[in-house]
Amino acid sequence: MSTLKRRHRRTPMDTEVDMTPMLDIVFIMLIFFIVTAVFLDEKGLDFTQAPEGPTPTHSAKAITVYVYANGTASVDGKITDIFAIPSHVEGIRALTPEAAVLLRAHPNAKLEQIVFLEDAFLTHAVPTSFKVDHK
Repeated sequence: MSTLKRRHRRTPMDTEVDMTPMLDIVFIMLIFFIVTAVFLDEKGLDFTQAPEGPTPTHSAKAITVYVYANGTASVDGKITDIFAIPSHVEGIRALTPEAAVLLRAHPNAKLEQIVFLEDAFLTHAVPTSFKVDHK
């Protein structure tokens, strides 16, 4: 009998994994992410592009704010602290309420400073045009 026991080998058990529950979870997650992506509200800035060509310097109705590549900024050619520019522009607009702002920037200027100025002008309802100078 011992020979019979030795000859009888176990057959390998069926070791397949049922993937159906995992696929269900993957599809549920996929639907969840697609639905939530539809409801995401991406915010951006709406800039009015200034016309091409030289900037008019003789007009009193345009306040030129320039952001340099090194992080400094100027209002009508006078170097000013970036955080003082909105109040400086408000002071100029108190004298000439119809004045608009031409926000110009060097191509390598920091985007954070431009966004800060645009947000400040938008908060105070200052009409603003934006122009990036060419290298």
